[in-house]
Amino acid sequence: MNAKLTLSLDRDIIEQAKEFAGSRHTSLSKLIEGYLRQTTGSSDVSNPTTPLVAKLSGVLDARKLGDDKSDYGDFLADKYR
Repeated sequence: MNAKLTLSLDRDIIEQAKEFAGSRHTSLSKLIEGYLRQTTGSSDVSNPTTPLVAKLSGVLDARKLGDDKSDYGDFLADKYR
């Protein structure tokens, strides 16, 4: 359940926080709520895994993935032969 909270903060901090939240495509309220959840150790039950993330989870088998550096090295070796 959501409830309103009034805070008194320095105007400059508010503007910086709004810009920060905007750059992350979130609201200032969600940003502050996330911070408070982290600092209090609360779990986020109101924001479950989205259907897309659930659908994509486990698609790749980590055991079948190659070594990225080795694969890229092989690619470069083939490219410059």
